Amino acid sequence: MLIGRVVGSVVATQKDEKLTNRKFLLVQVHNPQNEPTSQYVVAVDSVGAGPEDMVMYATGSSARQTELTDGRPCDAVVMAVVDSWDLGGENIYEKWA
Repeated sequence: MLIGRVVGSVVATQKDEKLTNRKFLLVQVHNPQNEPTSQYVVAVDSVGAGPEDMVMYATGSSARQTELTDGRPCDAVVMAVVDSWDLGGENIYEKWA
């Protein structure tokens, strides 16, 4: 699992029929210290994440393990909206702060 921030969405009117009615999010990858990197990923949203949400996402075969993505041709899925995290006892992120 990886951490990132939702920075946008992707709209594709022509896509594999197994991806019909799926929402695609553009996620900027963050490191464990909550610093944005120069990497981005397009992920299927399985939890109703929104703009600026910090999320956990999975890539590769793990991305096809949610109910929404099972058997679908996707390589990344958002599977959680992050409320908080700490690193070595230091609070790194609080959603409500």
